[in-house]
Amino acid sequence: MLATHLHEADSEVPCKEGAASGEIVYFSTKSGNTHRFVEKLGLPATRIPLSRDEPLLKVDAPYILVVPTYGGGGVEGAVPGQVIRFLNDEHNRSLIRGVIASGNTNFGTAYCLGGRIVADKCRVPLLYRFELLGTADDVAKVRKGVNTFWKHEAWKRQA
Repeated sequence: MLATHLHEADSEVPCKEGAASGEIVYFSTKSGNTHRFVEKLGLPATRIPLSRDEPLLKVDAPYILVVPTYGGGGVEGAVPGQVIRFLNDEHNRSLIRGVIASGNTNFGTAYCLGGRIVADKCRVPLLYRFELLGTADDVAKVRKGVNTFWKHEAWKRQA
């Protein structure tokens, strides 16, 4: 069950710490759908490594996570393993402020399920959902929404 996945110990592969900063952290497989969407945003972004053999990404600033949904429509496997590994790090998890999810409407009610699971588990808002590569309209809405979100977050920290 997912409850054990996001907080499961990740001691099998030794991890070195990398460095990351920016307002978007994302995962994308070799297909590159999520990567291409994030590139179109034109916002500072850091990619979670594709391979477990690469050093564990360590963030140093609050971020919005962009996560694709996998698993063919079921809960098991909906959140990519590398995202789980990234969020198993308590420091990384403490800096997440929101989630943007991609998915495939062919999954029916499981559309963007990976993002909903992460948002619920980390107790942050699911800010937006888009299908596959996203449309030009999705890119514009997300770019504007992310900028508005960070302005609001900065205001909350000052209050």
